[in-house]
Amino acid sequence: MLTKEIIAAYQMAKEQYAGWGVDVELALRNLDQVALSIHCWQGDDVSGFEKPDAQLSGGGIQVTGNYPGKARNVEELRKDLLQVYKMVPGVHRLNLHAIYGEFGKKFVDRDEIKPEHFLGWVEWAIQNKLKIDFNCTCFSHPKAESGYTLSSKDLAIRKFWINHVKKARKISAFIGEKQSDACIHNIWIPDGSKDFPIDRYQYREILKESLDEIFSEYYAPELIKDALESKLFGIGSEAFVVGSHEFYMGYALKNHKMLCIDMGHFHPTELIADKISAILQFSDQLLLHISRGIRWDSDHIVIVNDDLQFFCQELVRSGRWHEVYLGLDFFDATLNRVGAWIIGARAVMKALLFAFLEPTEQLRVYEENGDYFARLALLEACKVMPFGAIWNYYCLSRNVPLEKDIINQIHNYEKIELSKRQ
Repeated sequence: MLTKEIIAAYQMAKEQYAGWGVDVELALRNLDQVALSIHCWQGDDVSGFEKPDAQLSGGGIQVTGNYPGKARNVEELRKDLLQVYKMVPGVHRLNLHAIYGEFGKKFVDRDEIKPEHFLGWVEWAIQNKLKIDFNCTCFSHPKAESGYTLSSKDLAIRKFWINHVKKARKISAFIGEKQSDACIHNIWIPDGSKDFPIDRYQYREILKESLDEIFSEYYAPELIKDALESKLFGIGSEAFVVGSHEFYMGYALKNHKMLCIDMGHFHPTELIADKISAILQFSDQLLLHISRGIRWDSDHIVIVNDDLQFFCQELVRSGRWHEVYLGLDFFDATLNRVGAWIIGARAVMKALLFAFLEPTEQLRVYEENGDYFARLALLEACKVMPFGAIWNYYCLSRNVPLEKDIINQIHNYEKIELSKRQ
């Protein structure tokens, strides 16, 4: 499609949306303010760079597939990430796990990581006008194989993980200072059991004590924002997860921390969209991890489906979307990993744009008047509005590829870069 045709289609679509009272230009400006925290672990199957040929072990993480082209080192991962940022409209962030430091040839255990191991990432991010968020890595480690980390009844195991998270928070504050923007540090632990335990209370009591010790070290909110990520079940923790939604929501609200809600961490039929308006009544901020579960917390590539659309609509309708942080969290090694990143990130941006283009005020009028027929009819009408013309223009005006160009560009990147990796 020629540029003039895209612009002409955009102008016509803009007029149609205006007929519903929608300011398209405002919607695009709002979308420009959204910064996705793009996760580093899609590029190498959550292996990290602690040691060569690192493999997952312990902690309820599973990646399927072995498609060629996996990033084998920091340099290759950064190259792949830059390819992603070039193909997703907007200015976004990087979500980095602690196992992705530059450790050199010496093995550095989790409780020994330091800011210097991530200085290269900070310098790279600043050079490329990116901001970084951070995560402690409480999985894929021999000391996680028991199924318990911060809630372990083994004091030595527990202290190891407490020290690791303390080091991760220190690194996060270092990153926040260097980039002059708060680094979000998210805590997720795999703790739980495959079958039903007798002593749920003590495990949660221990986790609370561990968190209290971790957060006893104060960092200014301008440097770090602490988040806690809950889960309903996981691999090897089907019957019991210590850090449940209720546990972390209570702890976060009481201790003024940020709650992290992951789209894949609840019952397969439970939509997290409904949780947004409830949590934001009591919390100033919220972190949302965007994933796609199929039958279980399978972390499939994000696509524009009903769950994602409902999620984005509720986010925008709340009027608090600028107080909610969005991070991607999926991994798939059965296909081109860079392509997977791009599909997922662009899907979120498309769903958000669709939500920003909703005639929300008119829908509220119908709702307040009890005219539920008109409300439903207008929602159905939105589905056939010329959304694609707006999206094409947005991509064109932000110098990123159109949908029709993505496949060829990813195939070309695979040919010149990914295919050379053995």
